[in-house]
Amino acid sequence: MPSTARSRLWPPRGRAADAALAGGLFLVVGLGTLRSLIGAREEPWAVTAANWLLIAVACGALYFSSRRPVPAASAAALATAVYYVTSAYDGPLLLAVVVALFTVAAAGRLHAAVVIAALCLIGTALGTLQGNGDVNHVALFMLTGWFVAMITLGGLRHSHLVRARETEERAATQERLRIARELHDVVGHHLSLINVQSAAALRRLTKDPAAGAGQAAEALGAVKAASHEALRELRATLGVLRDAGEEAPTAPAPGLARIGELTGAARATGLTVTVHRTGGPGRLPVEADLAAYRIVQESLTNVARHARATRADIRLDGDGHRLTVSVTDDGRGPVTDPAGTGPTGSGVTGMRERARALGGDLTAGPAPGGGFAVHATLPLAPFAAQEEPRR
Repeated sequence: MPSTARSRLWPPRGRAADAALAGGLFLVVGLGTLRSLIGAREEPWAVTAANWLLIAVACGALYFSSRRPVPAASAAALATAVYYVTSAYDGPLLLAVVVALFTVAAAGRLHAAVVIAALCLIGTALGTLQGNGDVNHVALFMLTGWFVAMITLGGLRHSHLVRARETEERAATQERLRIARELHDVVGHHLSLINVQSAAALRRLTKDPAAGAGQAAEALGAVKAASHEALRELRATLGVLRDAGEEAPTAPAPGLARIGELTGAARATGLTVTVHRTGGPGRLPVEADLAAYRIVQESLTNVARHARATRADIRLDGDGHRLTVSVTDDGRGPVTDPAGTGPTGSGVTGMRERARALGGDLTAGPAPGGGFAVHATLPLAPFAAQEEPRR
């Protein structure tokens, strides 16, 4: 197997790749023009030396092809044109122009590539019309085909690179949005509980320091537990940003198995929370399990923060094909935005995006009997088929 050091050096990239291209092309052209040095003399040595200098210029210009593709191709084309006019030896220097046209088109400069190719073809055609026996009409037609093929291949290469960059940028954007949703859920939920509990403790101590000390201590204990949980989940969420050599988090991912932690924290704020499960418990796919947990978490956060509710009901219904999550409350707070379409803030938007990412949907709005209701449907079948039984 190749070593890691070797894999980093091959294939060459950047300026090393440019140098390899220019050097390799000079070697090929030099071998094809070797007869000008060892064969019968058809021109003075001074002209031969000048023509070898033109070969070096045309091939060396490709060293700058990735950074300055149009000037490099122009220099290669000009040196090649002078070479074929002055040299008595018909070498393969035209390869430098062919490669240069590819690099220009691959850089996205299609118009410049077409202009350079057209000027080369026009110059060659004028030489053919003046009686140049080295290039006839058939050769001119074949040369045109080569130029068109190189420009086309270069354009396809550019399109492929653009699509690859767009795909990478979309993946990076989706990952950033996913991390942002995770951070919003973790920080928003636990900080809301901390705010409620600390406000309750302060209120009890202010009203009656002696009688409210026990209740204040209980509230502060809940604040400590919520802050500890927030830090733990924050470390786990930010673990995806660690370097490869850093230790990965070992805590289990949030899921409905930990729903008791959410309801316990909500009950500590004075909210009555009930959980109803219907259907077989089953084993949920990781994606659906995490999404359901976050939806319940964000819903309880909104209840504690905005709804001024005394009760919240959570219903979980799974039938093996889909999981239905419903959270309703009896709140009287400002649960709708000015347009009446849903809660303010980004919480509901994040929940809805989680559901849609799995092919499901989520609705949120005033409940018929008062209060507010969140209803999410998460399909399980497309993911369950890919899951392996846990051991």
